[in-house]
Amino acid sequence: MLSFIRRPARPRTWATLTLALGLPALPALGHAAPEAPEGGYPPLGTEVMVTDLGRNTPSEATENPLAAFEGRSGGPAVDTPTRPIAPAVAVGPVEPIAPPPVTQLSLMLDWYPSPRHAALFVARELDLFSERGLEVEIRTPADPNVPAKLLATSRVDLALTRQPLLHLLVDQGQPVVRVATLVGLPLASLVLDDAIALESLAGKRIGHVAPDAEQVLLASLLTHQALTRDALDSPDLHFRLEQAMREGRVDGVIGAVRYLLPRALADDGLATRTYTTEDIGVPRYDGLILMANRDELATQRKAIVQLVEALEEATAWIVEHPSASWELLAEAEPAIDTPANRAAWPEAMRRLTLTPAALHERRYADFERFLNQRHLVSETTPVERLAIDPNR
Repeated sequence: MLSFIRRPARPRTWATLTLALGLPALPALGHAAPEAPEGGYPPLGTEVMVTDLGRNTPSEATENPLAAFEGRSGGPAVDTPTRPIAPAVAVGPVEPIAPPPVTQLSLMLDWYPSPRHAALFVARELDLFSERGLEVEIRTPADPNVPAKLLATSRVDLALTRQPLLHLLVDQGQPVVRVATLVGLPLASLVLDDAIALESLAGKRIGHVAPDAEQVLLASLLTHQALTRDALDSPDLHFRLEQAMREGRVDGVIGAVRYLLPRALADDGLATRTYTTEDIGVPRYDGLILMANRDELATQRKAIVQLVEALEEATAWIVEHPSASWELLAEAEPAIDTPANRAAWPEAMRRLTLTPAALHERRYADFERFLNQRHLVSETTPVERLAIDPNR
């Protein structure tokens, strides 16, 4: 805007104004401009127009602070603000920050907590689940046959089991699918009293621990030894293996963890013989896998991917910190801290899968073919119905 400074009356001319401000003379507009006084300065009392930079309207200053300088040769100074200045102090209470969304998942173990479950417990204790927006509830079943049933009826989100049982469940029409591998090698074995040889099983009592141990492992043992099902007795021990062996109620057990039961029985003074599942003709398979409900997979896939990423990070930490990871595991789950588990920890740790999401497709195809050839499943199921890599 322009303001006027009144001086003693003098003729108002543009020529004198241009001389006073040091501006170039305006071109002639049809009549001659009055001559400037000698010396180049207008006489005192000349009325001039001066720009008032401090009287911009609020709307002009807010919308365009540089409007007052448009068309001028000098322009604004270097410290002229180009936008409205924000207040230095906020007035009123700060708006609360909404917490990030949390996805809840329930996961059921295959049986009591054990060193083979290390990745799950370490991931929980290191907050690797919560860092990914997950709240994972880890449950222990009262019966080892329960987890798969609860998963199939959507009463839990995830469940642990063994690869042979997965094949049987899918063949029965259950909507389960493998989404991760925690232990990529077989854990099961045949453990016999030291006085009994593998060639003399006829008439003996060989207990089993789960449906897959009876329907797959025991059946393979009988085929391998050319025995009929009636040749031996096989009670269901419901994972009470050590007690049954110690009390002499069975001559051996099939499905026992190969690096745990023999060691525990040796601590009790009972000598045993151990045969791996590979020794009795069973192809190599994944010893511990994570299953999801196929019908719920579309809505849970993102959370499952995040959970599996946490398991991978936890496993890497375990491998890098074997002693610290055992101490963390024992503190988180005191029931795990037994002499047998402590002694078996190095071997158990070496069996943990470093890339849980990775799928060995040929292994699943070969095992399904093996079961079909032994008439242990009704038909051959494609791999994509049995197992997936959740990242694909």
